Amino acid sequence: MTTGGNGSGGSGDDQEVRELRLGAWIGNQRSRAATLTPERIEQLSVIGMRWS
Repeated sequence: MTTGGNGSGGSGDDQEVRELRLGAWIGNQRSRAATLTPERIEQLSVIGMRWS
Protein backbone atom coordinates (compact mmCIF):
# COMPACT_ATOMS: atom_id res chain seq x y z
CA MET A 1 0.00 0.00 0.00
CA THR A 2 1.34 3.47 -0.92
CA THR A 3 0.54 6.76 0.77
CA GLY A 4 0.38 9.00 -2.31
CA GLY A 5 0.64 12.79 -2.11
CA ASN A 6 3.75 14.82 -2.79
CA GLY A 7 5.75 12.22 -0.98
CA SER A 8 8.40 12.48 1.62
CA GLY A 9 11.42 10.50 2.53
CA GLY A 10 13.98 11.19 -0.14
CA SER A 11 12.23 13.64 -2.42
CA GLY A 12 14.19 16.49 -0.85
CA ASP A 13 17.42 14.59 -1.44
CA ASP A 14 16.55 14.22 -5.14
CA GLN A 15 15.93 17.95 -5.42
CA GLU A 16 19.27 18.70 -3.75
CA VAL A 17 21.09 16.48 -6.25
CA ARG A 18 19.44 18.32 -9.14
CA GLU A 19 20.46 21.66 -7.64
CA LEU A 20 24.05 20.54 -7.29
CA ARG A 21 24.09 19.32 -10.89
CA LEU A 22 22.65 22.62 -12.09
CA GLY A 23 25.32 24.50 -10.18
CA ALA A 24 28.02 22.34 -11.74
CA TRP A 25 26.54 22.91 -15.19
CA ILE A 26 26.49 26.68 -14.68
CA GLY A 27 30.10 26.57 -13.49
CA ASN A 28 31.06 24.58 -16.56
CA GLN A 29 29.37 27.08 -18.88
CA ARG A 30 31.22 29.93 -17.19
CA SER A 31 34.57 28.19 -17.46
CA ARG A 32 33.94 27.37 -21.13
CA ALA A 33 32.65 30.84 -22.07
CA ALA A 34 35.64 31.49 -24.34
CA THR A 35 34.79 28.41 -26.43
CA LEU A 36 31.00 28.81 -26.58
CA THR A 37 29.41 29.97 -29.81
CA PRO A 38 28.09 33.53 -29.87
CA GLU A 39 24.58 32.09 -30.30
CA ARG A 40 24.96 29.99 -27.14
CA ILE A 41 26.26 32.96 -25.16
CA GLU A 42 23.29 35.01 -26.34
CA GLN A 43 20.83 32.26 -25.38
CA LEU A 44 22.29 32.00 -21.90
CA SER A 45 22.43 35.78 -21.49
CA VAL A 46 18.77 36.13 -22.48
CA ILE A 47 17.75 33.83 -19.61
CA GLY A 48 19.84 35.81 -17.14
CA MET A 49 23.13 33.94 -17.03
CA ARG A 50 25.64 35.63 -14.76
CA TRP A 51 29.08 35.27 -16.26
CA SER A 52 31.05 36.17 -13.15
